[in-house]
Amino acid sequence: MEMINEAGTHKHFYLEAAIETFLDAPNEESFASLFKILTPQLVAFFRARGCDEVAEDLAQEVMLTVYRKAGQVRDRALFRAWVFTIARNTLSRHWGQRAREVETVDLTEVPERFVASTTQSAATPAFEFHRWMAFLDSQEREALTLRFIDGCEYHEIASAQTVPIGTAQWRVFNAKKKLAPHLKKIDVNITRMAA
Repeated sequence: MEMINEAGTHKHFYLEAAIETFLDAPNEESFASLFKILTPQLVAFFRARGCDEVAEDLAQEVMLTVYRKAGQVRDRALFRAWVFTIARNTLSRHWGQRAREVETVDLTEVPERFVASTTQSAATPAFEFHRWMAFLDSQEREALTLRFIDGCEYHEIASAQTVPIGTAQWRVFNAKKKLAPHLKKIDVNITRMAA
């Protein structure tokens, strides 16, 4: 029992030393020591809460936040609590994002669908494309055209539409979400015709 307490005391000592070193001189070297000690604890924290597949990614996200915001720490004695507050917030965001996940369509596959649908009908790919785009409002059509036809990045779409980048991302995402049920129907029909 004494050996376990001694090991725990050493771990605590190394953690406290790593925290002090990092907060005194936040650089890559001092952060690397802190990272080695805290990351396994964070991974265990996320795994214990059902995030086995993404535990390491979430732990790295937390440590990145720690590195960037270490200057905001007011009470060094509460550093570890601060880190795990960041971990809880990261976990909440993760679950929130998972809850908001909706089905979208991968528009990189659309050209294959054009070919498949035109072999069974008299429609042309251009007609199919315009028919699908009719489900969208003008801003979403423009955003999709810029993104998937013109190959623009989100910041370029935002600039072209004079909106924040988040709005440009939302327009593309929302348009894909709206198109998903229509393109799924086409996939089902193509699969039935091929069978």
